[in-house]
Amino acid sequence: MLSKTERTTQFIVEKSAPVFNMKGFAGTSVNDIVNATGLTKGSIYGNFANKDEVALAVFDFNFNRVTEYIKLKILATENSIERLMVYPNVYRQFLKIPFLKFGCPILNTSTEADDTHPQLKQRAANALSFWKTSIEKQIKRGIERNEIKADIHPRDFAVILISLIEGAVMQAKVTGNHTELNITMNFLEKIINDLTV
Repeated sequence: MLSKTERTTQFIVEKSAPVFNMKGFAGTSVNDIVNATGLTKGSIYGNFANKDEVALAVFDFNFNRVTEYIKLKILATENSIERLMVYPNVYRQFLKIPFLKFGCPILNTSTEADDTHPQLKQRAANALSFWKTSIEKQIKRGIERNEIKADIHPRDFAVILISLIEGAVMQAKVTGNHTELNITMNFLEKIINDLTV
């Protein structure tokens, strides 16, 4: 069971998560955190040393949320191609998924923190590496199960899949339009199908 302090810390992170994902680190003020939580500045600073600490905890929370959501869908099937299809299926709908509607936490954070916040940049880099490794493992698993062609390079495919998704998400966010997103996800589905033995 969580202590009162742990519950308060978790509450601050959960309530601040959408604000940081929407406004970014620089755009989110302590007052925004206060407004999102309904707590006083004293309560915020009683649980976090500063806004940086809140931002790091929020990034971890947002990334874990996306990861768990996708993981559940991947584990719902055994077939390697169907597992990879989870990505275009999820990201085609990302603007309709409440915790994704403000965009991908990795994309949002890395774009903003690349030169301004080394700790957030490192968190985003670690998350990207984790995602890449997860896709590589799915490709290797598919090759071992004779569901994916043996000449597919797992790392290359992971880089391409992530680049397509993040580029499409960026365009959809900027334009508020699903057209480019749908075009990209259709293409991603085609290249995933082309992996089949």
